[in-house]
Amino acid sequence: MKFNAAKTAGMALATATVLCVTACGGQQQQQAQAPAPEIATLTVDYGNSNLESTYPATIKGRTDIDIRPQVTGFITKVHVDEGQQVKKGQVLFTLDQVQFQAAVDQALASVKVAETGVQTAQLTADNKRTLFDKNIISEYEWQMADNALAQAKAQLAQAQANLVNARKNLAYTSVTSPSDGVVGTIPNREGSLASPSSAQPLTTVSDNSEVYAYFSLNEKDILDLTENGAKSLNASISQMPEVTLRLANGELYPTKGKVATVSGVIDNSTGSATVRALFDNKSGMLRSGSTGQVLIPNNFEQVIMIPQAATNELQNVRFAYVVNDSNKVVATPIQVSEINDGKNFIVTSGLQPGQRIAVEGIGTKVRDGITIVPVDAAAAKQTQPQEASQQ
Repeated sequence: MKFNAAKTAGMALATATVLCVTACGGQQQQQAQAPAPEIATLTVDYGNSNLESTYPATIKGRTDIDIRPQVTGFITKVHVDEGQQVKKGQVLFTLDQVQFQAAVDQALASVKVAETGVQTAQLTADNKRTLFDKNIISEYEWQMADNALAQAKAQLAQAQANLVNARKNLAYTSVTSPSDGVVGTIPNREGSLASPSSAQPLTTVSDNSEVYAYFSLNEKDILDLTENGAKSLNASISQMPEVTLRLANGELYPTKGKVATVSGVIDNSTGSATVRALFDNKSGMLRSGSTGQVLIPNNFEQVIMIPQAATNELQNVRFAYVVNDSNKVVATPIQVSEINDGKNFIVTSGLQPGQRIAVEGIGTKVRDGITIVPVDAAAAKQTQPQEASQQ
């Protein structure tokens, strides 16, 4: 009985081993017979490209003027509201005028007193002159009268100057707009004390008929712009194409702009220079303080351009996946231009016209050394909508 039990156990173990080998062999055979994946491919060739370089920008009005009072006083009336369009010379705020009107009245009274004093001194000096001419009085007496007349005239001039200053201060109680523009935030209302020394202005008036979009170019960009100094910066700016402004919501501003200036100093902390592009803003849609992106077009002729999704970067080396004549994928290192539109790369080296590259499944289905079934990328795009409609 013991011999039969051992024999039975041995036969069971042998049977299990055979079944395991058979199962594993079947799985390997199934894996070996798995079909090659269908992958969209693209045949690269030379062509022309118009890519746009994108730069973050801050929008400012042509002029942003802080409105500050010239005299100290309480605000008695605010004549405008935030966001209102105003004209040059329009009254924005009125300050308490009582003390300044009183100063004008006092200065005016002083002028009248001084004018009377001049008239009196003039009569006295004329009389003394007549008596001196007849040798009735001495020259000293006549000279004293003439000096008194000069003193009275000086007092009149001083009183008149005080009157001008008082009237000017009274006029300053009406705070007006220095230019056409749009009213900004109004932090202080009626009853608030306004002073020239206040840190916060009464408001800001922005002339938004034209706006400036400020962005930065690094040192390399400027060298490329001037062709490494072969052209002057002013000449390079004048030859730059019109630029486009992308708004904060992603929409494009309908009016093209023009690069106007590039600062002559490169900031050591950022390594860049400030650039100013001018945009017309007749509709008033653009406001000072807004943000956006300036798009500068770059025209390239006879270059190879491929989708960014068709590449992969490993250890600072970018690869494209070339499909050879045997439909085998070969990871090929390439170099691309720094200028791109976020969707495509301009290949500067590593690819040749006529080569096929995989444009989908990079990093997942597509790996170096695998065999694929190439599918034309354009044809694949056409079949996708048809399949979606059938589903």
